[in-house]
Parts: sequence; structure tokens; C-alpha cells
Amino acid sequence: MAHPKEVREKVRRDYINGRQTLEVAAMLNKVPLATARMWKKSAKEMGDDWDKVRAAYLLAGGGVEEVAQMMLAGLIIQYQDVMTRLQEEDDLDTVERVKLLGSLSDSYAKNISTNQKLMPKTSELAVAMKLLNMQMEWVKENCPQHLPAFLAVIEPFAKYIETAFSS
Repeated sequence: MAHPKEVREKVRRDYINGRQTLEVAAMLNKVPLATARMWKKSAKEMGDDWDKVRAAYLLAGGGVEEVAQMMLAGLIIQYQDVMTRLQEEDDLDTVERVKLLGSLSDSYAKNISTNQKLMPKTSELAVAMKLLNMQMEWVKENCPQHLPAFLAVIEPFAKYIETAFSS
């Protein structure tokens, strides 16, 4: 059974903006999971990577910052634990001490490097999407009579931006 384009768009929106799992987005829209997976895969082949766009929305909403803070907090806890062990345990030889510090340092460096490599495009898209949302809020507050026309223009433009940054 063929589904209308609106259903595909709703599944995409629930997955990306609503932060639902693909399974939940499919269930909410009464679409088989296999169909939702096929839509997501074919969209990616056409340059619309739902996962990249979802990550950008998460970043724009502050979610990634929270995750990054949790990761940093975990790293700090590991650092404190290693430093406490180094100070309290006399039976650690120099080689073990160096291994512990080296491992901790390596973990930190890899974490920072990975974030720098993976986030540039996602970060740019997040800024663009945040700006569009701010513009929509401004129109809603200052020119509510123009909101329907604004939405008619901004929604397809948002998809254009998503596609441009996904490739």
C-alpha cells in the first residue's frame, strides 16, 4: 500500500524534530518499520541524511552540549579516580603510573579530536536552523498577520538548508 507524501514527511519530522526513534515515528504514523527504514535509506541516497539533520537539530536545541558536558564530567571523574589511585597506592610501580596517566591523556585527546572532526557541518546546520527558528518566533511576535505566508516559505527553505548541509 502506497503512503501519501505527507505521511513520509510526518515520519521524517517525528524522527528528526520530535527525537523519536524510527520505530516510534513509524508506529505513530501507522507505517511499517520496514517502510520507514526504506524511506530513510532512499532519502540518504538522495542527499537528505536524516541522521545528520537530527544531530543538527539536537545541537541547535542544546542537547549535544548536555551530552558533551556529561562526557566531560565522566572524563573528569576518571581523572580524579586515577589521580587518587596514584596518590594512595604505594604498590604501583612507575610503569603502571605512566600507563594510567597515558591512557587518561589519550582518552581525552581522542575525545577532543573526534568532536572537532565530526561536528563542523552539523554545527553550521545547527546555527542555520536556530536562526530560522528565531526568525519564525520574531515574525510570530511582531508580525503575526504574516505568519501563514512566512511558514509557507520557511518550511521548504528549511528543507533546502538541511539538504545543502547534509551532502
